[in-house]
Amino acid sequence: MEKRKKVAFYTLGCKLNFSETSTIARNLEDEGFDRVDFEEVADMYVINTCSVTENADKQFKQVVRKAMKLNDKAFVAAVGCYAQLKPEELANVDGVDLVLGATEKFKLGDYINDLSKNDFGEVHSCEIAEADFYVGSYSIGDRTRAFLKVQDGCDYKCTYCTIPLARGISRSDALENVLKNAYEISKQNIKEIVLTGVNIGDYGKGEFGNKKHEHTFLELVQALDQVEGIERLRISSIEPNLLKNETIEFVSKSRTFVPHFHIPLQSGSNDILKLMKRRYLREVYTERVNKIREVMPDACIGVDVIVGFPGETDEHFLETYHFLNELNISYLHVFTYSERDNTEAVEMEGVVPSNVRAKRSKMLRGLSVKKRRAFYESQLGSTRTVLFEGENKEGYIHGFTENYVKVKTPWNPELVNTLHEINLTKIDEDGSVRMEFVSQLV
Repeated sequence: MEKRKKVAFYTLGCKLNFSETSTIARNLEDEGFDRVDFEEVADMYVINTCSVTENADKQFKQVVRKAMKLNDKAFVAAVGCYAQLKPEELANVDGVDLVLGATEKFKLGDYINDLSKNDFGEVHSCEIAEADFYVGSYSIGDRTRAFLKVQDGCDYKCTYCTIPLARGISRSDALENVLKNAYEISKQNIKEIVLTGVNIGDYGKGEFGNKKHEHTFLELVQALDQVEGIERLRISSIEPNLLKNETIEFVSKSRTFVPHFHIPLQSGSNDILKLMKRRYLREVYTERVNKIREVMPDACIGVDVIVGFPGETDEHFLETYHFLNELNISYLHVFTYSERDNTEAVEMEGVVPSNVRAKRSKMLRGLSVKKRRAFYESQLGSTRTVLFEGENKEGYIHGFTENYVKVKTPWNPELVNTLHEINLTKIDEDGSVRMEFVSQLV
């Protein structure tokens, strides 16, 4: 009997990539591969790439080198967003044998033969207009939470973003298929599902880019709330113009959805929002935050923001800083603007020098630390539920409350993937929160 080949995966980028890596891995396992950790010697290494990070090419080369050190005869395949946008660039990296674009990545098994190394990287990459079908994905086995993909692609034309070029038009999974996947996850003793996609608030657009919505995002949320066996559901990033009051109200009363929202802002200046071609102004953002606070005073609200966009003056930046400082939010994800080929922004005037971008980024990161601290302090003395993660970090186990407060307690392997009711007692030096047990839930 032929020995099963070993395959290892490395994922760069977002939750959506993690869900897709997991699905590609399961497909290969069905085709006779055994999945191993990336640190191990494997016959094939698959790298799921990201185009959002500034050093996407540098990161990719480092991961390829790591794979080649482990086994210089291994077959190396690149998939994902960067592989769709710049396939030739990746194919020219030493050690890379195969590059698959957006539609090809889920059929990886069809493109590999005997896993012998190629002299040159082979490219199979469609025109992005052909990425008009939907492949459902979810991640299990990697961590305590599962990432469940419900939507892919984006019809928005934000001037800084390459994701529509890398992932194609907005399209969604059928509601019954999402529910089937959620049910499968629930059977794996996973306590929390995070909904993911490129633009999940746009959920419901038909499989072939049909603009008619079969179901709304609210209907998706309502249906998932009924799935037995899942303790927690979390909405990942959702656009402010697509986060409706009805959804916020439903989450506030729901059985499983937790009070945690991550809402991209990108700029607190309406001038810059217009240049970015975002689909809302800052006033809409304020309304969303106020609505969440009205029905869920203890909710965690995270914000994405970009600094150094072309045309962003000191005045525009200060407008953003003061807007965020006054807004009742919990933390920031700060991105320093970086030029992307084939975007409108790359042609814009008013380029912000890199040292100014770095300074602005540092200021907002400092503000984020202050906001998170204030949010954690507001939660001290309260009783919450925590789901513990699986890692022993310097003798402690960490977990997150339903409203995304990071807590710690001395390491105990029996706590992994269990839910407990706890009291939040004090903030530790590392910024996480100490706790006292009240009772075990599941």
